[in-house]
Amino acid sequence: MKRMIEITNAPNPYNMIKLDLSKNFSREMLTDERYQGARTLFEQWQQDNILVRDEMPCMYVYNIQYTHPSGQQLVRKGLVALVRLSEFSEGIVKPHEKTFREVTTDRLRLLDTCQAQFSKIFSLYSDVEGLIMAVLEKAADSQPLYNVKDGHGNQHELYRVSDPKAITTVQKMFADKAVYIADGHHRYTTALQMRELMKKKLGAIPEASPYNHTMMYLCGMEDPGLSVLPTHRLLRWPGKISVDEFMDKVAPGFTVQEIFGGSREVLIGEALSSMEERGQETNSIGVYHPAEDRCLQLSLKQGVMQRIFGAKEPAALLELDVVVLSELLISHYLDLHHERCEKDKLIDYFSDPDEALDVSVKEAAANENITPLLFLMNHTPVAQVKRIADENLVMPHKSTYFYPKILTGLLINKLLPDEQVK
Repeated sequence: MKRMIEITNAPNPYNMIKLDLSKNFSREMLTDERYQGARTLFEQWQQDNILVRDEMPCMYVYNIQYTHPSGQQLVRKGLVALVRLSEFSEGIVKPHEKTFREVTTDRLRLLDTCQAQFSKIFSLYSDVEGLIMAVLEKAADSQPLYNVKDGHGNQHELYRVSDPKAITTVQKMFADKAVYIADGHHRYTTALQMRELMKKKLGAIPEASPYNHTMMYLCGMEDPGLSVLPTHRLLRWPGKISVDEFMDKVAPGFTVQEIFGGSREVLIGEALSSMEERGQETNSIGVYHPAEDRCLQLSLKQGVMQRIFGAKEPAALLELDVVVLSELLISHYLDLHHERCEKDKLIDYFSDPDEALDVSVKEAAANENITPLLFLMNHTPVAQVKRIADENLVMPHKSTYFYPKILTGLLINKLLPDEQVK
C-alpha cells in the first residue's frame, strides 16, 4: 500500500528538521546536547517503528512531477543508491563548487553522533539512451512507497527496486561512468571526512564498508525533466548611482539596450524573455534600477573577457554568465571586489525574480545610503556544469539551482560498522 503524505505548515512530531540540525540551528546553537538529542530521537523513532529499515539491499526510483516557472509540466526521473566514495582527484566524482571546512565540520559532528546520513547528495551522470532508468523502472514495485506533495505543490514518488538482477545490471552500467555533484558538495566532503575519522577509530576500512559509501540521488544529464533555474543577484551599491552613470561605467564591455513600457513587473518579464532569446548568441544580463524604475539589457561585447582576463582564467570560466557578472561587471567595472562584497554583505541571491524585485523596490524606498541594483540572470546550462567539472574548475557561488529540490527524510542511510554494502 502506498503512503500518501502532504507536507503542510502544521507541526509534526516526526519532522526531519528535528534530526537534520544543520537546517534548523545556527552554529552557536549546535551544542553537544543538541547532537546527542538528535541521536536519541533517531533511535527512539526506530524503536517506535516510525523509521523502518528495508530488510534487503535496494535501489529506489525517485520521480518528481512539478511545474516549471514557465508553466510547463515536467517529470524528473532519478534513482537513489549508495555510491562508493572517491577523492575528487580521482576524477570519478566531480564537483563544480568550492566547499568550506567550517560547514563540513558541523555536518561531520551530526553524522558521527547519529551514525546516519539524513540528506541525499544530488548528482548527475550521462546516459544518452536512458538505459539505466529503463532497467530500474521495469523492476520497480508497481506501487510507490511514498507519494508526497511538498509545500510548492511538487509531487514526489519513491519506488523500491529489490530485484538482485536489476541492481547488479545497474551497478555494471555505472562501472565506467563519472558522476557530477549538482547539489550537496559539503555533504560529499563530509562523507570523505567521516571515512577518515572512522579509519582512525576502527583501523582499515574494508572496500564494502558503509563508511566507504554515501547516499546519492542520481539523475541523467539528458533527462527531459532536468531543470536548472537562474539565481538572480541584488547588489547594494554603496551610495548613489544613476542609470546613466551605471551605463557609462559598463559601456566599454557591454552593448546596453533599455527596455521601455509597462509596470516594473512587465519590464522584468520583458528583460527575462529577451535575455533567454539572446543568451543563445551572447552573454546577456538584465539590470533593474528600482529607484528610477528603469530596466536595461546588457549584452557582452565580443572578445572583452578574453582581452581582460584571458591570461588569468580558463576559457570555460570566461563563458559563464555568472563569471561575466562577478568578475567583469561588478569587480572590474563597478570596482566592488569579492572581499568587500562579502565583508559588507552587498549581494543577496534570489531564485524567484518576483521576490527579488519586491525586495529591491522596498530597499530603494527605505534606504537613501544605497542604490539597489537587481541583476537578472539566465540559467547555467548542464553542459557548462559538466565542462567546468571535467576541467577541474569551480564556479562562483550560487551558479546553479537545480529545481526542484529533493526531499530530506524520504530515505536515511544508517551506518553500521559490521555491515557490508552489496
